[in-house]
Amino acid sequence: MHVVAESIRLFAERGYESTTVDQIAEAAGVSRRTLFRQFRSKEDVIFADHEALLAGVAQRLADSDGDPYEAVCAAAASVFEHFRSALDLAVRRYRVVAEVPALRERELITTYRYQREFEDHLRARLPGVTPERLVAFAAAVTGVHNYLLRTMLRGDESATTARLHAELALVRRSLAPSADPGGADEPPADRRVTVVTYPAGTSPEDVARQVARQLREA
Repeated sequence: MHVVAESIRLFAERGYESTTVDQIAEAAGVSRRTLFRQFRSKEDVIFADHEALLAGVAQRLADSDGDPYEAVCAAAASVFEHFRSALDLAVRRYRVVAEVPALRERELITTYRYQREFEDHLRARLPGVTPERLVAFAAAVTGVHNYLLRTMLRGDESATTARLHAELALVRRSLAPSADPGGADEPPADRRVTVVTYPAGTSPEDVARQVARQLREA
């Protein structure tokens, strides 16, 4: 992270294209060889903490054993809190990335990788849910996170962790009403009501046969 901070400082002062790998190594107090052992390019340097965050998100999701939707929301919040805890560095990187098309494209790819981690976790934990719903949920969580992150980086003090949690809770209620792996598209069993009307005195066996027949025909 020291190398990342120094590289972003140099990019902000001298411009991304004008800053060389040798200058980054000198500013960070490491050799050129050491720098290339850790990072393959200047792009890798500026996004290095994202790689650590992605690994952390994947591990956090793998270790979760509760509601998969809640786990995704918590993982997104952890990424937001990371950048909030190092806000000055995040703001400087945001400004550098905004000026370099190649970095903006890399950032979009990185954003999709977070969303893909969310989707993979939901698919593995909720095989009974349609893929469209899982993709919609993962995309909504990612979109809300990214919007509030950019808002924070632009200096809006209302973009807080508490606001993120509130918005993610709304996404959770709107797009993921149930986390039942076997039938997440249906309400919980204790909330389902089936009404069947037959003449008084009909035996339970006859009712069951008639209902089964009607279901087969349907």
